[in-house]
Amino acid sequence: MSFRHLWAVIRKELQHILRDRGTFILVLVTPTLVLLLMTYSLAVQIQHVPIALLDFDQSATSREFIYQITAGDDLDLYQNAASMTEIEELLIKGKIKAAIIIGPEFSEDLLAMRGLSLQIIIDGTEPETGGFAVDHIGWRAEAFANDILSDQILISGMSLDSLEPIDLRIRSWYNPSLEPRIDIVPGLLSIVLGFPAFSVALTLAREHEHSTMEQLLATPISRIELLLGKMIPYILAGLVNVIVIPVIAVIWFNVPFNGNFLEFLLLSAIFLFAELSMGMVIGVFMKSQSAALALSFLVVLFPGFFLTGIFFPIASLPEMARMESMFLPGTHYAIITRGVFLPGIGIDTLWPYAIMLVILGLAFTGTAALFFKKKLA
Repeated sequence: MSFRHLWAVIRKELQHILRDRGTFILVLVTPTLVLLLMTYSLAVQIQHVPIALLDFDQSATSREFIYQITAGDDLDLYQNAASMTEIEELLIKGKIKAAIIIGPEFSEDLLAMRGLSLQIIIDGTEPETGGFAVDHIGWRAEAFANDILSDQILISGMSLDSLEPIDLRIRSWYNPSLEPRIDIVPGLLSIVLGFPAFSVALTLAREHEHSTMEQLLATPISRIELLLGKMIPYILAGLVNVIVIPVIAVIWFNVPFNGNFLEFLLLSAIFLFAELSMGMVIGVFMKSQSAALALSFLVVLFPGFFLTGIFFPIASLPEMARMESMFLPGTHYAIITRGVFLPGIGIDTLWPYAIMLVILGLAFTGTAALFFKKKLA
């Protein structure tokens, strides 16, 4: 391999990236914009869910319960309903997402330790919001009952320790507040950094469209020099995003970065090599830029959402889907980014995923070189 030949292709592609506005935006601007858009649209913290209350008990205990349920920003009392018909109308009109019906023996049952006479109705057209309301109503009702019963037990002279043999304490490591963006932003890097792969596919397809591929092959440049020369500039452009995006994640979204940045840069370069090699395979087979772009979305972007473990645990996927996910560079990079950002683990722990990325990159590059030779020799 001649470095002079390789540098000639690299320089040609770098000039194209800097001069072509569309390529420049796709490679250097789009990843950051997509990260911002996806974070704001996907890492949504549900708050202010409107609910209605129907209190058949009308006691001091039920009023205290209502006050505790609606305290805070997660549930908002939209209306005190007078009947089930009114609650049904509010649900049908979409005014509320959940309703709490307090039974007529609510306080009596609670003080007699017979449980809570309580019913919760949710709007099933928005199950996520309804589930959020149920969870918050449930743990607040439990806390309220514990407070009331604790007072009753103390008045009766009983010991609380004798009734609470289990001391359950829950801690959340690395993301104590359980904020969605802390988890999603590092995972999204494996998607947004895939956009340079689109450019590699497009640049090869562009050579076919403009009939310049044969001219390039007529020069002393070998096929592997041509492929690597076209890929390396986009790896460098991707590394610019690897520097910019973590800064945005830390400063703008308050995502902690606890790892070693130089190790993260190295692991990201390996990921870009694997991801861009996959884009190179697409560019070898596609003759037009539109076809290359469409196939890139199908092969790179969509699987990145559903098969890389960013939103759905890989263990919960069907066996065939789990096998397919192992051949996606984003699957291994999502583990790397979350490991580096949150617990701060290094390459001594993440090396198996780095090796897998190297294997995928070499396999994709070899496939591209093999079929590129067959098609254009």
